[in-house]
Amino acid sequence: MDTQLKTDFLRNFPLFEELPRLELIRIANIIEKREILKHHYIYQAGDLTDSIYFLERGTVKIITHSAEGKEVIKSILHPKAMFGELSLLGQEKRSDYAQTMDSKTSFYQMKITSFQDIVRSNPDLSMKLIGILGRKLKITERRMESLILQDARSRIIDFLKDNANNQGRQVGFEMLLKHSLTQQDIANFTGTSRQTVTSVLNDLKKSNLIYFKRKSILIRDMEALA
Repeated sequence: MDTQLKTDFLRNFPLFEELPRLELIRIANIIEKREILKHHYIYQAGDLTDSIYFLERGTVKIITHSAEGKEVIKSILHPKAMFGELSLLGQEKRSDYAQTMDSKTSFYQMKITSFQDIVRSNPDLSMKLIGILGRKLKITERRMESLILQDARSRIIDFLKDNANNQGRQVGFEMLLKHSLTQQDIANFTGTSRQTVTSVLNDLKKSNLIYFKRKSILIRDMEALA
């Protein structure tokens, strides 16, 4: 049953979904499932980069720290995300942290040497991996441009719209985004302050563009949000 559950997960994971059943079973036999609680680290800076991870449930943030010790969120990951992939590029030790944001987070872990063997034996998988890494690079480039070229309000609004498009649920003409983020998390991701995030969210609420509670944001009109 354990192998079947792993196989079902892999079949629905974007990277592996087109692999034949026997190959999925082969992978299922070498991955390990882990569950950890909120605010725990999956890995930390300085850890050996000997594994790659596939998120099943929960939210994970990849973070680093500025010279002043301030947390900087590099990315926020949702189910079906792959992370820890810098180990594929020759990085020997982690330079960032992967921390859970939900009360119960589950993911699968695979030794990087095993993953490399699987990729080498599957040319189609190799090409798909290149595509995924390429899209991640484009997202990183776009975010860097945003930090350089856009003001704080625009960055916060783009953050809301991107997350709504990726993780939101259409409710009539509105978009509902349920999340595990604090306003400080949004600030750490957008390169702003918590006070600025609070001010922008309150301003958008007063303009009836959004309505928000602690763990959800309702966007009234995606096109009007600007």
